Amino acid sequence: MAETANIGVLPLQKRSQWVRLRTLIGLRWVAIAGQIVAITVSQAWFDLKMPIGLCFFAVGLAIIANLFSIFVYPENKRLSEQEAAGMLMFDIVQITLLLFFTGGLNNPFALLLLAPVTVSATALRVKSTIVLGATSAVLMSVLAFAYIPLVDTNGVVQQLPVLFRFGFWVANLIGIVFMAAYAGKVMSEVNNMSDALLATQMALAREQKLTDLGGVVAAAAHELGTPLATIKLVSAELMEELSDNPDLRDDAALIRDQADRCRDILRSMGRAGKDDTHMHVAPFATVVSEAAEPHQDRGKTVHFEFAADLENDPREPTIMRRPEIIHGLRNLVQNAVDFASANVWVEMQWSEHQVGVRIMDDGDGYSPNIIGRIGDPFMRNRRTSETTKRPGYEGMGLGLFIAKTLLERSGASLSFANGFDPFMDDGPRPERCGAVVEVLWPRELIEAPTRQGGEKWDENKRF
Repeated sequence: MAETANIGVLPLQKRSQWVRLRTLIGLRWVAIAGQIVAITVSQAWFDLKMPIGLCFFAVGLAIIANLFSIFVYPENKRLSEQEAAGMLMFDIVQITLLLFFTGGLNNPFALLLLAPVTVSATALRVKSTIVLGATSAVLMSVLAFAYIPLVDTNGVVQQLPVLFRFGFWVANLIGIVFMAAYAGKVMSEVNNMSDALLATQMALAREQKLTDLGGVVAAAAHELGTPLATIKLVSAELMEELSDNPDLRDDAALIRDQADRCRDILRSMGRAGKDDTHMHVAPFATVVSEAAEPHQDRGKTVHFEFAADLENDPREPTIMRRPEIIHGLRNLVQNAVDFASANVWVEMQWSEHQVGVRIMDDGDGYSPNIIGRIGDPFMRNRRTSETTKRPGYEGMGLGLFIAKTLLERSGASLSFANGFDPFMDDGPRPERCGAVVEVLWPRELIEAPTRQGGEKWDENKRF
């Protein structure tokens, strides 16, 4: 699972380079248009006297910055962390300058200072967001005391009462922190889920390639059987005809022996499935055993048991050998072997309506504070004594997410539990006292259809 956990995970500093320059330029054009409209409407409809030259100077700075970016950088330019933070910092300063000319915090558009910080929280690292948020908070605090008042045509200063202005200032400061934290948390979860799903797809593709490779090998063994048999037959005839020439007879014998060797190699390579049917379907216990096979020689004993409802349905189900089932079960067995003390039990069960696997170990079980979050990608355990009991526990989140996602894709439902109460007093524990994972499928979703009249298995069928 440690190998799987590194698949598809993109460092955050690389993710910040997903921001396109054109995106920020487009957003800035929208802001410029809104600023021009607000200035015009304030003068024409509300009769406010403002320093128009200074206001359009502030707007002009934004226009010049956009034009500079358009003509200097290519259209497909993607911003680095520092470049994106620099553009957002410019937006904060430009908005602050315009607010300074138009009443400071008495201007309701002071709320726009939250926008660059929120954008930073969705695209940049925490360090950049903290710097931008702190800058925005300081400049907003300055605007609470230093600004050019808004005056109407009658000379009346338009300003909020002190209490309301103080409340607006506090609300904006809280908004900066809340919006940045909220946007950052949501975006972090979205990115984690995206990375985890990408890793899941890569793991499934890898398992599918291995399955396809087994089919190719089996097909090659089948197709090469006839020519190898012909070579062996002809070499045997040559040996009889060349009995009076020992050197040529030895060469013919060598050809026969090498043909036998090729046959044995192909038979060994194709023993996982001697024809296409065997590569696509197999008894349920065979598929489970195949999934657990890579982890049976890692110093822990893996026990296979059956708990079938033999009275009602003695027939073992034959299922499709789907890569998601094999890889998902393999990850669960790997997790059990990683944290078991000495033994892992893989219990297979089936009845008339259900097929299932229960995987148990004799380790310390799941930590109580994370058992409800098992299956979340990139899960991190708190630094408690449990991390010493189960070293490497922090890295298991992605592997279990992949297993859960793949198995649920096949129609299974999963449940996670412990084989004992972690809060009970120290005393004799049951043998199977560690983690317990149960995977259940409705039988009609996983069982391969019955073949009739020479009907071939449909390898593309999905249930």
